Amino acid sequence: MDVFEEILRLRKAGIKAALATIVNVRGSIPSFESAKLLVREDGSLFGTVGGGCVEAEVWSVARKVMEEEKPRKLTFNLNNDPSYDTGLLCGGTLEVFVEPILPIPCLYIFGAGHISLSLSKVATLAGFRTIIIDDRDTYANRERFPEAEEIYADDYEKVFDRLEPNSSSYLIAVTRGHRDDMRVLRWAVGTPARYIGMIGSKRKVLEVAQYLEDKEGIPSARLLQVHAPIGLEIGAITPEEIAIAVVAEMIAVRRNALAEASARPKSILAVS
Repeated sequence: MDVFEEILRLRKAGIKAALATIVNVRGSIPSFESAKLLVREDGSLFGTVGGGCVEAEVWSVARKVMEEEKPRKLTFNLNNDPSYDTGLLCGGTLEVFVEPILPIPCLYIFGAGHISLSLSKVATLAGFRTIIIDDRDTYANRERFPEAEEIYADDYEKVFDRLEPNSSSYLIAVTRGHRDDMRVLRWAVGTPARYIGMIGSKRKVLEVAQYLEDKEGIPSARLLQVHAPIGLEIGAITPEEIAIAVVAEMIAVRRNALAEASARPKSILAVS
């Protein structure tokens, strides 16, 4: 298995990584131009850029690159800086480009109604893998969702046990009623998903949130993770417009852009 096969495996598994590549070399170094080191989210390594203190610093920067999801470029002068002890007689300079390897984001859509039809298509175009879940096989099927990666037509609780959302997952409840939305939300807030959203009016959203907090003891801190009502406020009315608004909000979360627009409260507990 080479480094590119490992990158594909990690992206499909929803695991972050950072790839360090030697992009420029002058003089003698303990490696070669284009050498690669892949640092996985758990800190483990695949490949090498020469070992020693250089590799240790690259590893440290790779961890920050994963966290910030932004690339960095490093320069090492092995001749003038004795701290880069490689154990070899090297006196060159090398530049290393460290870039984030981000998982393919996965969108779990609970409910297979008319909004979900548009939502799955728009999300797929935006680079999300979509998974459809509904307890009605007349709605959750390949004919209606040809672009979906997976489709489950079964009771929600049974499907929950078969799903493995991670920090690159997006969960949206667009079911046909309060009861099912509540079942989905109860499960979703216990997952490490990056984004959790629920469709509905402000009144409906508040009722569900209050019930889960007051009657079932779900901590408000978990409910604060929920985006509800979902979607950027663009005046969307049709299913297609709603889908665009929702996917736009997911993209903003994915690109860390919502932190810059914190003036608009979107927490499930902030609506009234």
